[in-house]
Amino acid sequence: MDEETEAPDTRELYALLNLSPEASDEEIRKAYRQWAQAYHPDKYQAPHMKDIATVNFQRVCEAYEILSDPNKRQIYDIYGMEGLTSGLELGPTLDKAQEIKAELERLKKMKEREKMAAHFQSSGTILANMSLPEFLRGDSLFKGMAMTSEIQSQLSKRNAVTLSGNLAVDGRDGGGAATAVFRHQLSEVSSIEFVGSAGLRALVGVQTSRNISLHSTATMGIAMSLKDGSLNLSNLWTRQLSDTASGHIQLTLGPQSSVAVGWQKKDERGSASGEVKFGTGSFETSAHYSHRFSSKSLGCIGGRVGSSSLEIEVGGGRKLSKFSTVRWMYVIGIQGISWKFELYRGGQKLIFPILLSKHLNPVFATGAFVVPASLYFVVKKFLIKPYYLKRNKQKALEKEEKTSTQVQEARAAAEKSQKLQQNVANRKRNKQLETGGLVIMRALYGNQIFLDNLRSSETSFESTSEIIDVTTPMNFLVNDSGQLKLHEGVKKSGIMGFCDPCPGERKQLYVEYVNAGNQHKVWVGDYEELLIPQGTHMI
Repeated sequence: MDEETEAPDTRELYALLNLSPEASDEEIRKAYRQWAQAYHPDKYQAPHMKDIATVNFQRVCEAYEILSDPNKRQIYDIYGMEGLTSGLELGPTLDKAQEIKAELERLKKMKEREKMAAHFQSSGTILANMSLPEFLRGDSLFKGMAMTSEIQSQLSKRNAVTLSGNLAVDGRDGGGAATAVFRHQLSEVSSIEFVGSAGLRALVGVQTSRNISLHSTATMGIAMSLKDGSLNLSNLWTRQLSDTASGHIQLTLGPQSSVAVGWQKKDERGSASGEVKFGTGSFETSAHYSHRFSSKSLGCIGGRVGSSSLEIEVGGGRKLSKFSTVRWMYVIGIQGISWKFELYRGGQKLIFPILLSKHLNPVFATGAFVVPASLYFVVKKFLIKPYYLKRNKQKALEKEEKTSTQVQEARAAAEKSQKLQQNVANRKRNKQLETGGLVIMRALYGNQIFLDNLRSSETSFESTSEIIDVTTPMNFLVNDSGQLKLHEGVKKSGIMGFCDPCPGERKQLYVEYVNAGNQHKVWVGDYEELLIPQGTHMI
């Protein structure tokens, strides 16, 4: 295992007590007694040493409390400290990893629902239709405008209400509607919604959803128009086809009956969707694909073909910040040629479709696509890219400064721990010298590249901030039998007296030691087992 695949904070307590993740209860008790004796505050008279000992003693006691409890240890082994601090508790039936995981997910969802209960969620869309041909004839640039707004509130763990409204203006005509939806969670697998709407689409209705299986959901609803009393029945079945794909079938019966079959897929590289819809006297099929070129930019292509539509759109988008995204789309169809600009900010959307021409002139159609696309790449190269390079460089410097502070604090804590280990380490070293046993002459931990240079170079090692001297804690870990063992799968920076001097870099441990009058050297990876002395290490 290396830093890229490391599951964080699931082995730190084992490193703290120098234990294997498979350690028995007796081994845990033995290690605790050894470390608690070494760091007990009563052993130190000087106030500053007593303070250091108290901090380390508390860390040892916390590690023992968790690892000596079978339930807590099982949670820690799977989820680390996050599982323990999330409120997860195991009963007599939760003795499998799958059950523990399900319980943790349930608690996470519960906390998310509680968080939602304290806040309103709002979203909205503003769409402004513009027409360049009409503007050139002396008319208004704006053809019409539409606005929608929605507010959702979690009233309790099972109840939620959504209020929404929309207004639309097209020339001299206009209208609007207001809708209220009350949702009640009947159980973990089913829910019911009551809908009421006033305005252009005055209606009342009810809808219920149920998870048929782990991968399938069914939704059924009925709505009645308050204007003419007509009924509208709807059925929707969704199925998770794979980890990244799902499909649906929707049947609608009423004044405008239809059946639709759709599919969508989404992964890290992009998303794709498609739908075929047959209605009374109408037909339409649509498809859309987005490809993510990087974490900040994407390209889109889509189209619609039907009894009253023929349209193709192509374009792209870029993420401006954590909450903001901008998109530009080029649209060509039977209604003409247009641009569409979209701005997403949080839950708000601004959409500006601009009709450029009602006629499908090939030259104009080509220019309407090539000119803005070329302009974008010029602006990107000479303005956007230099700006982001400068900003990323500044962020990197700030991150480096923050990391440097954390490393300094970790070094200071490691040096304090080594002070407490010094007397015991010296006593063990002297005893091993008298018997010709194992003595650690020098031990260095840190950047793998720097330590690899010692393999081919006989020159003395130059001090660097990415290396920490761990000779004292290594001598401290030598047992009475003249052996030292560091366990496999445990990151060495968690050992008492160690620290991570170069976060994000590959690390290893270099050890020079003497045993039975012979000199030895060994290099070992951050997660690899070390057992010394070994004859293969002899120089």
